[in-house]
Order: sequence, then structure tokens, then C-alpha cells
Amino acid sequence: MFTKTVAGLRAGILCAALAATTPAFAATTSTTLNVDATVTASCSVSSSALSFGNVDPAGGNVDSTGGITVTCTNGTDWEATAGVGSGSGASYASRRMSSGANLLNYNIYTNAGRTNVWGDGTGGTVTVANTGSGAAQNVTVYGRVPSGQTSAVPGAYDDTVAVTVTY
Repeated sequence: MFTKTVAGLRAGILCAALAATTPAFAATTSTTLNVDATVTASCSVSSSALSFGNVDPAGGNVDSTGGITVTCTNGTDWEATAGVGSGSGASYASRRMSSGANLLNYNIYTNAGRTNVWGDGTGGTVTVANTGSGAAQNVTVYGRVPSGQTSAVPGAYDDTVAVTVTY
């Protein structure tokens, strides 16, 4: 009988041990995770030089093209304006490249016919505007060094024109 009691006791201990290693089921609960974001309007602009190369001031008009590239978020309206440049006495009517104290007149236009002066929208100038697509948008600008500048002194002339994109 003692053997049966010990055997029964061992069986009981074994069952208790097995029960202790069996994982207990836990209750569950859940929730949702809200996710949000705000896409902000943004733009960037870069330029390619308007380079006239060699100019014979006694010859005819010298024309060239340059450009800007505007990249704005999709659906963002933008407008690009151009300043007069840094040449002494420059205006939208006549921008001026300089070589030291020497000046060479030129202008920048938004059309191939070179009739719409690119500026800030004042004084008969025009601006360039579009709506962003998320991709780069290339805008060609047209430059002209007008003929008849026979008093121009030989040299390397340059100018810097500020381009501003408002969005």
C-alpha cells in the first residue's frame, strides 16, 4: 500500500509540475494607432548661365539663352522674378554688365522674340509663374546684348542677377 501511496504521490507531483509549466492564457485588449502628416509647400531654384561669349559691339545684336529650374511640391503655385543686376546704373530698361568701371548693356527676356523683359512685374516687366508638379520645371530665358555699343572697351564683362521664387 505504501508503494501505491508513493506512486500516487509521485503522479500527483508530476501532474502539478506539468500544470505549472503549461502557460496560462492571458486576456487581450486592443486599440488603434492614429497616423498623420502635413505636407508643406516647398520650392527650390537653380540657374544655368546666360553666356554671350565673344561680343563685337560694332556688329549686330548678340543673343543667347540661359535658364532657371524650379522644383516645387505638387500643386504649389510659384512665381519667379528677376532683379536688375549689380551693374552700375542698371535698370529693367537696360541691365549692365561690368568690367571694372566699363559697362556693357544687355537685357533678359521671357520670350524668344525678346519683347517681354523679365523683372518683378513693375514698369512693364513680366514674371514667370507656374504650378509645381513635384518634378523639375525648366524655364528658358532669352538674353540680348544690343548692337551699337561701339564705345565698349574690350574686356571680360559680367553681372549677377538675383532670381527670387515666391510660393
